[in-house]
Amino acid sequence: MTDDRAVFRFAPSPNGELHLGHALSALVGHDWARRIGGRFLVRIEDIDEARSRGHFIDSILEDLAWLGLEWEKPELRQSQHFADYAAAAQRLQEMGVLYPCFATRGEIALAVARATAAGVPEQMDPDGAPLYPGLHRGLSADEIAACRASGDRAALRIDMHKALAVAEAKLAGRALTFREISADGRARVVDANPARWGDAVLIRKDTPASYHLAVVIDDARQGVTHVTRGADLFAATDLHRLLQVLLDLPEPLYHHHRLLYGAHGRKLAKSTGAPRLKDLRAQGLSRSAVRAQVGLPER
Repeated sequence: MTDDRAVFRFAPSPNGELHLGHALSALVGHDWARRIGGRFLVRIEDIDEARSRGHFIDSILEDLAWLGLEWEKPELRQSQHFADYAAAAQRLQEMGVLYPCFATRGEIALAVARATAAGVPEQMDPDGAPLYPGLHRGLSADEIAACRASGDRAALRIDMHKALAVAEAKLAGRALTFREISADGRARVVDANPARWGDAVLIRKDTPASYHLAVVIDDARQGVTHVTRGADLFAATDLHRLLQVLLDLPEPLYHHHRLLYGAHGRKLAKSTGAPRLKDLRAQGLSRSAVRAQVGLPER
């Protein structure tokens, strides 16, 4: 089945070189787009200016071209759209579902430790981090003003309880769900459970947005209809669907592909020394060999 309205994207962060795991993700989306006659985009997720590097962007684009990928140009760069993320955050604040949190990591860790010591079961988010204990959820306007006057920096967190209530009203009795589509095009409806993320950070202290907020804004901006990404982001879709409902953004289809693991049994990642595509290129590996390594047939 062809669909020239379908839009796919690959969205790497330029804080390191691409590795085999990235190759799998990029190829899955690109192959699918070509198979059904859709469009394919590359988005540079350089919102973290402290870690993003221009030479990594150049390397990423070289690697993708070497893999045989073709995409529409110019590539969207998140660093050029900070005002859009701020505008989305302002809308959420006006809804009353976003609040400033001045707590440091140390203060949050101490509060979690004290609660655990008092017998409160520790709750973790899908990434394995302790759920935020709500330290600054109820700050008064005077308390917020005092924190800002003293120079404290704030992250902006979603008030999950309030956000779910607003979403429920918007959905008018319909359940919050997303559609997960298999590689052969079969779709299933998945119940979304954003509450398991707790009061997640949407605007970080050190960057103009979080991944969660930026990705839904950018997917809507670019008209992305098919989000193909690794299975490690499956749970994040719960939060993304909530934000899409709150901000009246379109709902794409989702496909969370398998992950690649190294000999140590851990997911391939930059931090675990995954084989870099530039090194494989230097060793003389062909595109076909890389496709074989990630378990994809030759095109």
